[in-house]
Amino acid sequence: MLDNHQDFKSLVDTVKSIAVADNDENLLSILSRSEISIEQTSYDNWNGGIYFYTVYLRLDVQRFIEIKSDIPIWEELLEKSFVLPIRHLENEAISKITILPKSNLVSAPELNPHRPLSLAEQKRQDLLIGYLAGISEDELTEEVLMPLFRQLGFHKISFAGHKDKALEYGKDLWMKYTLPTQHILYFGIQVKKGKLDASGVSKGSNTNVAEIYNQVSMMLGHEIFDPEIGKRVLVDHAFIVAGGEITKSARNWLGGKLDASKRSQVMFMDRSDILNLFIVNSVPLPKGAVEQETAGQDDNLPF
Repeated sequence: MLDNHQDFKSLVDTVKSIAVADNDENLLSILSRSEISIEQTSYDNWNGGIYFYTVYLRLDVQRFIEIKSDIPIWEELLEKSFVLPIRHLENEAISKITILPKSNLVSAPELNPHRPLSLAEQKRQDLLIGYLAGISEDELTEEVLMPLFRQLGFHKISFAGHKDKALEYGKDLWMKYTLPTQHILYFGIQVKKGKLDASGVSKGSNTNVAEIYNQVSMMLGHEIFDPEIGKRVLVDHAFIVAGGEITKSARNWLGGKLDASKRSQVMFMDRSDILNLFIVNSVPLPKGAVEQETAGQDDNLPF
């Protein structure tokens, strides 16, 4: 029965999996950023009776505004997507899809980034791995990290870019996160493209952790201006993000250099964290990764 919680959850998961297989990133974005529910809205007693249901997608306000002018089109596409897996049912049908704005952002249930991935998710992860191998530090920041953090609920994400990094006091990005209590935490992010280790000096794409020690200290000690409240505030936590591995020796070295109060403010995110979080939270793939797959398909044409 469609009004059974587990059955409906399975249906939603199936619709998402089909969207992933079809590389329909826009549809997947709407599904992933919505609270989805179902309600019986009508009944036809002809020929044994048919129960008709409406599916409600309560979309976060920002995404709702982005698609507002095309909502009838998206509702039609979503109706086709939900009807496809249940077309064999004789006495139940989904007759309508309604997209609504959420009045406020409610955190989605926690997604385990270390769970086994489905085949479709593994395919998306492989595309992202290939994309990460050939991009710059700025592309890693703009095309991968910023969409990921937005999907995770961070907001007011500000990127310096290489031209302005001298003015950013150790931060490539800063952003904030609103707790359920409405208190706000501020985060600074230092991004490195390659591996982060403690081997002595930087070589090639590898970065020595000692080179970012001063940047982290500067980040935690310097105020940022939040235009939304018109005040200068201190960063509460620092993310050190690497597009490669962050070695255990690098983590230990930095932990030993920082005092206890600053040590508790520093968090690490390496390549495996980026990949797992990106995939399990159904963040739309960067355009370059999708183009990469398309190019690969074209190369396999038999003529």
